[in-house]
Amino acid sequence: MNQGFLPAQFHIADTTEACLQGDALLPFAVDEVLCQNVGEGAMPLVWLWRHEKAFILGLRDRLLPRAPEAVVQLEREGFQVGVRHSGGAAVPLDSGVVNISLILPKRPGETQHRAHFETMYRIVAETLGAFGLRVDRGEIAGSYCPGDYDLSVAGRKFCGIAQRRKIRALAVQAFVVAEGSGSLRAERVREFYRTAAAGAADQPAAGIARAAIAGYPEVVPESVTSLKEAGGIGLADFTAALKAHLAAQGGIPVSWEDIMPDPCKVRETAAELRDAYGIGKRGEAAPGAEMSLREKRRNLP
Repeated sequence: MNQGFLPAQFHIADTTEACLQGDALLPFAVDEVLCQNVGEGAMPLVWLWRHEKAFILGLRDRLLPRAPEAVVQLEREGFQVGVRHSGGAAVPLDSGVVNISLILPKRPGETQHRAHFETMYRIVAETLGAFGLRVDRGEIAGSYCPGDYDLSVAGRKFCGIAQRRKIRALAVQAFVVAEGSGSLRAERVREFYRTAAAGAADQPAAGIARAAIAGYPEVVPESVTSLKEAGGIGLADFTAALKAHLAAQGGIPVSWEDIMPDPCKVRETAAELRDAYGIGKRGEAAPGAEMSLREKRRNLP
């Protein structure tokens, strides 16, 4: 039975077979354009994707006093870095992380922000329930990108949820740590904050900059796990079960080419996001070249 805010029918586009490479903001620009399309009447959809090696900052993270220095270090290590405009804090992405973008129209007068977080929670929890895994929701102390809708198994986080709301549509975004070491990923986030927030106590700041300095997460690596570590569930098994569950809820599988947004619009949107949400107190843009949607299949299947 379809539950929550899922529509009666929606598309399912799976591009996880190959990882995105290059511009870390590309998938968020895709979400933005898809959101606009759904707001204008296109069918709602769920898009599944992976990125080979990206480090996504939250809006507050970019305001930490040594954020530019921390970004340079990440880039030296081969990460593509970007700042997302949805909620949340720093998140590392790699080939073992499945990202779920749920793009929905907004109902007239709708103000229930948490209901869409609940919908994503149900999708993930019911998918993993088929494997006998119980998923809890609620903030996990010490995890990266902590929030009320941290999803966890046995007290360790494996998934976080954020939301981007526009006038006529919204995008609910979840990252699912499917394979690899959760603690190693958390250790990398902790190292970012150690650099970015160094000397924060001595920095004069006001407004959102003060909130960033006061509120960055104290990451404890052992607080994060992967589905493989927690329940022996591999990425391919999770993705297949997720698609089967979504299909049972009214999802219609389609190819990426069927719903791919206009490449020029996506490039423009990625550039706009970079200009609007740069690194540092005054919004200096982080370095990084734009990437064409059609550049190569390895960049966007």
